[in-house]
Amino acid sequence: MRIAIVAESFLPLMNGVTHSILRVLEHLEERGDDVLVIAPSTQDTEAPHHVKGAEIHRLPAVPLAGYTNVRVAMGGVYRVKRILADYAPDVVHLASPFVLGWRAAQAAHQLGIPTVAIYQTEVPSYAARYGVPFLENWAWNRVENIHLLASRTLVPSTFALNQLRGRGIPRLQMWRRGVDTARFSPEKRDDGWRAGAAPGGERIIGYVGRLAVEKQVEDLAALAGIPHTRLVIVGDGPQRAALEEALPDAVFTGFLGGEDLARAVASFDLFVHPGEFETFCQTIQEAMASGVPVVATGRGGPLDLVENSRTGWLYEPGDLSGMRSRVLDLMGDDAKRRAFAAAAHASVQDRTWPALCGQLVRHYEEVISGTLAPFPAPTGPRPTNAKGATL
Repeated sequence: MRIAIVAESFLPLMNGVTHSILRVLEHLEERGDDVLVIAPSTQDTEAPHHVKGAEIHRLPAVPLAGYTNVRVAMGGVYRVKRILADYAPDVVHLASPFVLGWRAAQAAHQLGIPTVAIYQTEVPSYAARYGVPFLENWAWNRVENIHLLASRTLVPSTFALNQLRGRGIPRLQMWRRGVDTARFSPEKRDDGWRAGAAPGGERIIGYVGRLAVEKQVEDLAALAGIPHTRLVIVGDGPQRAALEEALPDAVFTGFLGGEDLARAVASFDLFVHPGEFETFCQTIQEAMASGVPVVATGRGGPLDLVENSRTGWLYEPGDLSGMRSRVLDLMGDDAKRRAFAAAAHASVQDRTWPALCGQLVRHYEEVISGTLAPFPAPTGPRPTNAKGATL
């Protein structure tokens, strides 16, 4: 089939959206499908024009204020409509749509091309974290309009399913994320890496992810002073300098990828994720595949991934003393921690990317061939730019 993937972010920026797209592209390349990726432009002059068999069509973009490595595509619906009309895909895949994805949803609808929208980022809830809570309602209006137009919306967790269902979004289906259980494995545990990160032989409490406001990494300050432990932060982002000041005893490795990331995660004794706005949380799956138990906030995707008192612990959002007590529970009991680690590893062994991508292809086939319910008209005011032009 011919598939157009419209991505709010893509290489060279690595995040959960980019990672998922790359795994989908691998699967579609193996199948022999024809794929076009439409994504924002990048300042990296060496960015490839083809990735895993897919042609990459870049649209002019500007950096997001305060987040310079994130770029927002410019232009209107007509430009995207022209690209889709020329390519004539069988289906349009909207990857975490919000800005570019909204234009693509409208363009595909006007052209009569079915769309599969992937709800992956809880953008409206970021508003308060970034100090602009008055934008939250507008952002939810945008999300609703996109998914009302979509032929089918795929959500990664029960929380996300109920969240969108509660906002009146129809045609919802569950599509989780796969994990590479060969790459992320307890066998990657490395005593040399551990000695470098914790030269005193401390047990390692690890976090992996972007160092951004919405990830709430500063909450890990609540773990200071736990005896014989070392906090290791893997990742990079705009909050790094502030976090290095807030967490002076932590080790910051910067961004790690590939085997370096797999080695680091497997070398943790415990994985802690404090963010409250995860629709899924791929790094939790990767930790579990690596045989590392998890302590995470009890909201969003972690609710499906972490089984309390078996593969890890969940704590109430905002209850940092609760987070600390659960970390103390596992760091102070080697036998319990090993039991949780074994259960965590076993729980993700059937969540392979090939299986999950096979499910995605079936969703494509169903919206291409199926009789779809009538589309409701988008609601709410159309957003405009500073000159009054419709976005």
